[in-house]
Amino acid sequence: MRIVVVNHLTLDGVMQSPSHPDEDTRNGFDRGGWAAANTDEVMNRFLGVGTRPSDGSLLFGRRTYEHFYGFWPKQTDDNPFTERLNRARKYVASRTLAEPLPWENSTLLEGDAADAVARLKEQQAPDAVVLGSGELIRSLMQRGLIDEFRLMIHPIVLGKGRRMFADEGALAKLRLAESITTTTGVVIARYEAV
Repeated sequence: MRIVVVNHLTLDGVMQSPSHPDEDTRNGFDRGGWAAANTDEVMNRFLGVGTRPSDGSLLFGRRTYEHFYGFWPKQTDDNPFTERLNRARKYVASRTLAEPLPWENSTLLEGDAADAVARLKEQQAPDAVVLGSGELIRSLMQRGLIDEFRLMIHPIVLGKGRRMFADEGALAKLRLAESITTTTGVVIARYEAV
């Protein structure tokens, strides 16, 4: 199993609350929704490839899992991501949640998140895509468990907010495997661990 991170980032590395203003207001964050205006067909094609259940499972931290669960199972429109996210196998790293998890096809990872993901990686399973889940990402980086980053880097500097790569975080050497630019100036870059 490979672990693939798929996330929106600002130029200053913020990943907090990309979709809408009240998505994640921790620490008084009031600049949410910064990514929504930059969505275009190029990004939609990229996201469709990066999150298909046929590409594997999803891996979430608790906060992102609860946020997604609060939205996606309730959608009744023809959004192609609705069925993909609802039907996908979901692994959830949490020390506070308990089985059974409410969202279909969800499995709680017991104990230390990095240890649990290391055990998953030993299995000959399809890739697992990490969406959001900044704390989980930092934990996995400390152990060298992330194989690839697919980042949508938006042309905006927020100046505050939760960043994906923390100060004093883990060293990660990466190789640019692919990059494209959307019609709105978002650079989509695929980096592989070396």
